[in-house]
Amino acid sequence: MKLIREEIENVEVIVESRNGKKSMHIEGIFLQGDIRNRNGRMYPCETLAREVNRYNENFVQKGRALGELGHPDGPTVNLDRVSHKIVSLVQEGTNFIGRAKILNTPMGNITQSLLDEGVKLGVSSRGVGSVRMNNEGVNVVGEDFMLATAADIVADPSAPDAFVDGIMEGKEWIWEGGILRERLAEKTYKKINTLVDSRQLQENKLKLFQDFLGNL
Repeated sequence: MKLIREEIENVEVIVESRNGKKSMHIEGIFLQGDIRNRNGRMYPCETLAREVNRYNENFVQKGRALGELGHPDGPTVNLDRVSHKIVSLVQEGTNFIGRAKILNTPMGNITQSLLDEGVKLGVSSRGVGSVRMNNEGVNVVGEDFMLATAADIVADPSAPDAFVDGIMEGKEWIWEGGILRERLAEKTYKKINTLVDSRQLQENKLKLFQDFLGNL
């Protein structure tokens, strides 16, 4: 199964106050079904609905639906980078509306500071699954799709994600003994081997690194 990430730009910031204590939430569309997105992928709404039901039951309702600040490099949620907790995920037509509470963690405090300063943030879903191309040239996500998190928080969701698309989606993730383990796909190395000389190799390494830094 491949790592699959999708980004959505517009989320609403909600600030609530209770007993003098302020809490901050983000709310908006976290997932979309039956529509071709800018990555050329389409999630059947039936597949998303089934997986969201599982995610709600196993994670949201048990207070375990966490997300990170930035672009993680795999399907596992890293506790040291957690910034928020997803508290609801509800289907409305072919959209899935989510709400997340910003936590009082180091990354959560950074997120809150950015939002306080008016920085525009978006969300990025993360999961694993297979993809197949249909007759219309659309990559359809398979029925084996599993959400790792409904929303990470990202600073530039509209930017091209060349590093993740080229490297992380060139990896395969498999269930092995109940644990997600990484298996490098051969095409990752093929991409490197197409560079014909050392100068071109160095130029492309620099570009990948710059893209990576820009997406942190």
